[in-house]
Amino acid sequence: MAKRASGRRPPEPPGPPAPAIGPPVPALLPDRLSLPAMREAAAGCRACDLYARGTQTVFGEGPRRAEVMMVGEQPGDVEDIAGHVFVGPAGRLLDRAMEDAGIPRTQVYLTNVVKHFKWEPRGKRRIHKKPGSTEIAACRPWLDSEIAVVKPRVLVCLGAVAAQALLGRAFKVSESRGRFVDSPLADRVLATVHPSSVLRAGDEDQRRDAMARFVADLRVVAAEIARAPRARAGSR
Repeated sequence: MAKRASGRRPPEPPGPPAPAIGPPVPALLPDRLSLPAMREAAAGCRACDLYARGTQTVFGEGPRRAEVMMVGEQPGDVEDIAGHVFVGPAGRLLDRAMEDAGIPRTQVYLTNVVKHFKWEPRGKRRIHKKPGSTEIAACRPWLDSEIAVVKPRVLVCLGAVAAQALLGRAFKVSESRGRFVDSPLADRVLATVHPSSVLRAGDEDQRRDAMARFVADLRVVAAEIARAPRARAGSR
């Protein structure tokens, strides 16, 4: 007599092994902090599992003594491949917005809270996925070190992820955008939207309005650096 099937599913084959996490960022920081030394050290960072997903670490770029530091969320698909910050569509929009606002690109250091691209597949495309609190915390010492070296007079948080990472989880960009808030991170700290949100606005009129509001926020920064310019020697 044939045996009745048990109804149990066969065990699923094991998936790929989880990426091996390396030492935390503080163990990778050079004894003497400098942007070139930190950039070199960050290239081998495995403090969270995003290193296994991203093509490479995308470190911040800009003058060593920049007047302004702008902090976004994470590199995107274009940045991940190129190895440079804000060079994709959102970066090009940010360049236009800074030009319209009167902020010289030569006075800005650009970076992100997270240095690796987090993504999920959608067909042949790699779609941005929001980084989690563990990944943000693992990467935070790199950002803290960038702030310590650059010492920006004005710090701009681009989007909710950057703002909440630096100003607290209760911070709401929608309520406080475009105005300076108290923070020990810099003399002046301001939050605005991420330029990618302008690109995602619905129709042409909505995108035009979103761009105008974004530029208005950046003009607050431009007015501040024009009001009290500070000569600062520096290099990339």
